[in-house]
Amino acid sequence: MPKDATLDRHLARIQRVVDHIAAHLDDPVDLDRLAGVACFSPYHFHRAYRYLLGETVAETVRRLRLHRAAGTLLDSETAVARIAQRAGYGSTAAFTRAFAERYGRPPGAYRDTRRSFPFDPSEGETAMPEVTYRTLAPIRVAAVRHVGPYMEVGRSFDILMSWARARQLFRPGARSLGLYYDDPGAVAPADLRSDACLEVSEGITGEGEITIRTVAGGPHAVLRHIGPYAELERSYAWLYRTWLPASGAEPAEAPIFEEYLNDPRSTPPAELITDIHLPIREFPERRR
Repeated sequence: MPKDATLDRHLARIQRVVDHIAAHLDDPVDLDRLAGVACFSPYHFHRAYRYLLGETVAETVRRLRLHRAAGTLLDSETAVARIAQRAGYGSTAAFTRAFAERYGRPPGAYRDTRRSFPFDPSEGETAMPEVTYRTLAPIRVAAVRHVGPYMEVGRSFDILMSWARARQLFRPGARSLGLYYDDPGAVAPADLRSDACLEVSEGITGEGEITIRTVAGGPHAVLRHIGPYAELERSYAWLYRTWLPASGAEPAEAPIFEEYLNDPRSTPPAELITDIHLPIREFPERRR
């Protein structure tokens, strides 16, 4: 069997585990069961998973549960005790410690942040976000399509990064992007379309779920978001509600995309840096 075909089968087995974890996030972690999902010997499964995904099964489960908890805190009035229980913690105190360690503040204080946009007006205008203008060259990327809630796009990134890691395609400066085609306020969560993308060089070809495409270049307005991905919606709200009407810019016929400037597996959510790129027809100062 060709080497690439063997590797694809290996990656597919690990991806079945990632899908199983995401679909059974409320279940206890059973490594023997997960090894069976991957058709691996329990003696070798955990090592194969860790080397391909860059984190342990326990770390994946913890990260996904806390990510879901952050979204629940911002989007609902669900009691913290219930969120803690669903995240697999035996007490609210244990959940509060774990959440604060990862997100930089306890759950109640984190929930309170939804009252503000990504700046605090009480701090004055210097605290307001800044939009910069950039002219981008086209970006050649490998992409995996995701259909469903944007909060769950991580599955497509897991597929993409496992594929790239196994083929040693990571290179210094390669850009990680997310393309988002639909407005979550207008399209049902189950129908939202997005692409997880990794910049690749010429000569790399797609296979299976991996496709090769080009992200359009040209003028863009860029808003930097610092903080958890669960809070990105507030930056989008400010960009479209406050900045765009006053800017004189006109959006172009291309999807908005995010560029992720650090690794969510090794970076505390409060320190994550995301550049939101809004394609525009031309820079406002150049309009006639």
